[in-house]
Amino acid sequence: MRPGLAARRLVLKVGSAVLAGPSGLDFPAMREIARQVLALREEGREVVLVSSGAVAAGMAATGLPRPQDMPLKQALAAVGQPLLMAAWREAFAPIPVAQVLLTAEDLASRERYLNAKATLQALLRLEALPIINENDTVAFQEIRFGDNDQLSARVAALVEAGLLVLLSDVDALYEDDPKKNPSARPIPEVERVEAVLAHAGEGNPLGSGGMRSKLLAARIAGRVGIPTLLLPGRRPGVILEALAGAPLGTYFHARRRYRGQRAWLYGLLKPKGELVLDAGAVRALKERGASLLPAGVKAVRGRFGRGEAVRLLTEAGEEVGVGLANYAAEEIERIRGHKSAEIEALLGYRYTEEVVHRDHLVLKEEA
Repeated sequence: MRPGLAARRLVLKVGSAVLAGPSGLDFPAMREIARQVLALREEGREVVLVSSGAVAAGMAATGLPRPQDMPLKQALAAVGQPLLMAAWREAFAPIPVAQVLLTAEDLASRERYLNAKATLQALLRLEALPIINENDTVAFQEIRFGDNDQLSARVAALVEAGLLVLLSDVDALYEDDPKKNPSARPIPEVERVEAVLAHAGEGNPLGSGGMRSKLLAARIAGRVGIPTLLLPGRRPGVILEALAGAPLGTYFHARRRYRGQRAWLYGLLKPKGELVLDAGAVRALKERGASLLPAGVKAVRGRFGRGEAVRLLTEAGEEVGVGLANYAAEEIERIRGHKSAEIEALLGYRYTEEVVHRDHLVLKEEA
């Protein structure tokens, strides 16, 4: 059973392996994808498109091979991005399309996250088609999503989609590499992504993701309650057939649903700091859904201000969750290990009795 197929809003990610060939963008493939998206819109669905292909388009325009260094890749992305958007604009005509470029830093900032969310919601109300890509020109290694698979999963959470669809150059997730083992069987449904992460493989030469990246994307989306559907992107009509119930590709089930601030917290790539908790605090968070009190904090790592996101760890270094700190790092350092009633005496003031309130905390459970 694939319960997410009826989703009204979905995010569709198309990789370079589907959009591009040796000579640049594959315009017939783009037109076929656009035909299916327009058909979905006719059904009353909303679609957000996450599109790779800028670097491939830049390579074709300049006659250069695939770059190995980041500055040249960024330059080719800058050359190729308007070409990619022009091709999509033509494919989707007369529907207006909108270019949205994001970096991981944009979604790590709560304010910029909300700005991006509001913009995308406005575009959907205008019935324009948002086309999103990573902003390769400015996205250096420390702020990169890593690839558009994982970007699409975070965008799905951002727009509160009901389904994430990944179009790839593979038919499905297989039990083994079908190129090396022709008898390997496809896996039609996956209940837990963690159970199959070992099947990750290398991707197409024009793609940077590979199967592992798609599994990670499915895990990111699944953790905020969004199922993922992996489909063979070059098969004509595949999106419409799969959403109509045809048993195509691989469907990854979702486990829970976080919305709003909790979905943002759960998707953070790099919280600002870390708090190490004692065993009692870990049990209270996991078993009782309690807030984190200063008495349960053993150590403070990193520099962060009040209201910024921090990762919560056990003394063994295992991640418990992510939450918003009610005090800055230096303040928590002074009150850690003490009772809440002592906060005012130690600091000279008290904001709240909790270091992290349970309403601003999400637990990191395996998807």
